[in-house]
Amino acid sequence: MAILGNIIKGVINLTDTLTSETNHTDAQEAVLKNLLETAKDTQFGKKYSFETILLSDDLGESFADVVPYFDYNKINEKWWSKLHEGEVDVTWPGTPTYFALSSGTTGKSSKRIPVTDAMIDAIQSSGIKQVLSLNNFDLPADFFEKEIMMLGSSTDLQEKNDHLEGEISGISASNIPFWFKGYYKPGEDIAKIDDWDKRVAHIAKNAKNWDIGALSGIPSWMELMLQEVIKYHNVKNIHEIWPNLQVYTSGGVAFGPYEKSFKALLGKPVTVIDTYLASEGYIATQTRPETDAMQLNTENGIYFEFVPMNPDYIKEDGSIKKNAPSLTLKDVEPNKDYILIISTVSGAWRYLIGDTIAFTDVEKAEIKITGRTKFFLNTVGSQLSVNKMDDAMKHLEEKFSTKISEYTICAKRFDDGEFYHSWYLGTELKADEKEVANALDNFLKEANKNYKVARSKALKGVKVNIIDVEKFHNWSDNNKKKGGQVKMERVMKEKKFKKWEKFVS
Repeated sequence: MAILGNIIKGVINLTDTLTSETNHTDAQEAVLKNLLETAKDTQFGKKYSFETILLSDDLGESFADVVPYFDYNKINEKWWSKLHEGEVDVTWPGTPTYFALSSGTTGKSSKRIPVTDAMIDAIQSSGIKQVLSLNNFDLPADFFEKEIMMLGSSTDLQEKNDHLEGEISGISASNIPFWFKGYYKPGEDIAKIDDWDKRVAHIAKNAKNWDIGALSGIPSWMELMLQEVIKYHNVKNIHEIWPNLQVYTSGGVAFGPYEKSFKALLGKPVTVIDTYLASEGYIATQTRPETDAMQLNTENGIYFEFVPMNPDYIKEDGSIKKNAPSLTLKDVEPNKDYILIISTVSGAWRYLIGDTIAFTDVEKAEIKITGRTKFFLNTVGSQLSVNKMDDAMKHLEEKFSTKISEYTICAKRFDDGEFYHSWYLGTELKADEKEVANALDNFLKEANKNYKVARSKALKGVKVNIIDVEKFHNWSDNNKKKGGQVKMERVMKEKKFKKWEKFVS
């Protein structure tokens, strides 16, 4: 009998029972007030008169009226760069203990995003919320005695001046609570290995020594790790190595595009729980099995605003125009795309995180990630968001009985002077590329009226290139972006796409 597991499950059940349903609107107002109070004497707080804002009857409205939007380049140039010059109390009291190196999907070099001790506390609080929500998933008591494989970036953080640097998954893993270390795999020694391939090789070698009950990490890299473990031990699926694996906590990107290829590595079904951990903070987590939407972490150090997704509000570089209107949680509507704006206990203010979301349940503050502002393809009026592209990939998977785990697209002018959407699909599918292109084109015409109009005017056609998915991983590796929080660019500008096409050819 799983005595310890029953005790842990009982504590979770009792805690969850004693916790009342959160009023997310009230929680957000309290978070904003705390942010303004805490930062009012910083350089940023004085510049934008936080003390005056705090006297307002409507904090959210006054805050939005006074403080402009910031993307990374703007806030780094004007404010965060001062931290690297030794200044204190810049956008948050004191100086940050960590800087998260964002190796995301855009930009030429890693961004350095401050991570304060207050943010570490906020991430841990959101992590506890995720653990407590496991009570809703009807897991057996013995699950709570199993080990958890957290596949992120290296926990061997680099010292620089008076702080440590690394990816957010590595920073988070290096701060796991003492009581959790016995459950955490691959363990501190392996987690510190910087080279991703070497780290995975050590995981594969030691896999049979662990009783893994849950996996946590970005889908694309989790798949590669599982494939290596399966290959090393010459088995058919991962459940032959980890028979008690019951939960996979996805994160960073929508799981949908990876669902088919991920399930192919399993011997039996697992519970998939979506989470949303970004370099800027722990944004949301799935709290119940009836939906795959995630609940915003409205109580833990992040204040959210939402700009309606409209091409007129987006600049060419993916940032938003200063006159774009913002809404608070009390004003949003379900099933509409919004650009996510956050203010945090790490000193990010009205910060464009780069993601677009849609609410599935406003009262419960539940959302889905629908895309990226920089991956919104509107070169010739097609208005394609990533969720529409993901839907198209699912359609192709069903139509051609295949798996498409990676893809990228560019709207480019070909030699005939006309614009085409040029797609690269990572799949083992053996099919005529023109047939696939027609199926893709027809689906998007039916699914998106703006795309259909564009196809009758400036968008001449669709071209599809089928390549081995390994080339996508090699591209990331070649750009020193393997593992961790890395996500493949879904949409590329022409200049970068030329480098991509040269690489894959």
